[in-house]
Amino acid sequence: MKKYVLALCSLGFIASASAQLKAPDAEYQQIREQFSQLNLKVNAVAEAPLDGLLQVFTNKGLFFTSKDGQYFIEGNIYDLNNKVLVNDAQMRPYIQQNIAASKDGTIEYKAKDEKFVVNVFTDPSCGYCRKLHSEMQDYNNAGITVRYLAFPRGGLGSETYLQMQHIWCSKDSRGAMDMAKDGDSVKPAMCSNPVKAQYELGQSFGISGTPAIILPSGRLIPGYQPAKALLAQLKAE
Repeated sequence: MKKYVLALCSLGFIASASAQLKAPDAEYQQIREQFSQLNLKVNAVAEAPLDGLLQVFTNKGLFFTSKDGQYFIEGNIYDLNNKVLVNDAQMRPYIQQNIAASKDGTIEYKAKDEKFVVNVFTDPSCGYCRKLHSEMQDYNNAGITVRYLAFPRGGLGSETYLQMQHIWCSKDSRGAMDMAKDGDSVKPAMCSNPVKAQYELGQSFGISGTPAIILPSGRLIPGYQPAKALLAQLKAE
C-alpha cells in the first residue's frame, strides 16, 4: 500500500461534524482489508470534508483514505480559511457517541452543584493524574463532575492494568482509586470489568497518554488542566 502524509491542506469548507457514520459493512470491505495491512481495525467510515476522501475511525484513531483504499493519509488536516483542525472537528461526534455509551463503567466524583461533566482517561501511576486527583475538590467546587475511565499507559500486560482491574472490582471503587492515587496498595479483587474496553476506547480516540480530558462537546484535551482553566474552557464551549 502506498502511504502519503498530508501535513497541511487548505480546505474550502468543513463538512458537518454530524456526518453519518457507517459501520464497515460490505460497502467498505476493501477499505477494511486495506487498513488491516497496517494492523488497523476499522470501526466506522464517513465521507470526509475533502472531495474524494473518506474519514476512517479505527482502533488507533482517525485516518483518511481515498475511496478505493489505495492512498492512506496519516496526520493533521487544517482548514486555513476557518482556522479549524479538521481531525478534531470530525472526531468530536464519534467521541461523544462512544463516551455516552461508556457512562455506566466510569468511577464518578460528582459535584454537588453540577454544571459540567468531564470524562478523564487516567492511570494511577501517572504524576499529572495524581495532581489532578489531589485537586478533585477544586473541580467539584467549580461545579465539574469528573468521571474516570481506565487507561493503563503500559498496556494490557502491565502491572497498572492489573491494579486498575482491582480498583474497578473493589466494593468501594472510589476508595480504591483514592488509595492508588496516593501510591498505596489496592486490595486484589477480580470481576467482570471494563478496564480493557476503556483502554481500547481511548486508543480509538487517538489517546496515547494520561490524563486525557473529554469535554461534553467531544473535544479532547491531552494533559492536566487546573480547575480554573478547565472551567473557563467548559464555559467557552
